[in-house]
Amino acid sequence: MDASTLAISPRKLRSDVYSYSYQDDSNTPLVINVLASLIERSMARNERIAKTCKWALSKDSRTRVFDCHETPDMTILSYLERIFRYTRAGPSIYVVAYVYIDRFCQSNPGFRISARNVHSFLITTIMVASKYVEDMNYRNSYFARVGGLTTEELNKLELEFLFLMGFKLHVNVSVFESYCCHLEREVSIGGGYQIERTLRCAEEIKSRQREERGFNQIARLML
Repeated sequence: MDASTLAISPRKLRSDVYSYSYQDDSNTPLVINVLASLIERSMARNERIAKTCKWALSKDSRTRVFDCHETPDMTILSYLERIFRYTRAGPSIYVVAYVYIDRFCQSNPGFRISARNVHSFLITTIMVASKYVEDMNYRNSYFARVGGLTTEELNKLELEFLFLMGFKLHVNVSVFESYCCHLEREVSIGGGYQIERTLRCAEEIKSRQREERGFNQIARLML
């Protein structure tokens, strides 16, 4: 499907959250694109602040547990799409994960989302949100493989995350609805273009990859 024909609207986001149905060829739920856009902007803002104020870097040694020794060569959107593709975590899980990200940052003001910690932080947050929302879940070992971590690493991150959150995981209906509304505003007011641009970039990359696979297949046939 051409990216220009994809619906980028608050109504589409709400429809995904409340009535998304899984199919093998399902498009990525819009909430994932919105969340990726929000996190990328937050990282960019943190990087600008860090360049001018060294004290603005993450100072809490407890939150450094999320820092990766090797930063994955994957965009935020690609990473979230990978999690969705292999775990089938529904759109509501990403809304709850967004609630947790906000709570975590408020409870740990010294924490800054950066390129070094964003991937491990996201897989941990989404896994915890999935356990809260769903009755049936994959094992930690499976989430770890999807996220590019070892089981031991993810187990440790989950435990640290819960303690740093103060085990405040409950999300009532009004809170869930308020965060849905915030995500909708991101689409309708300021974030629509950025989200659409991110989506188009992802579609262009996928299109190039399909073309390259086609050329490789033709080359093998000619040999």
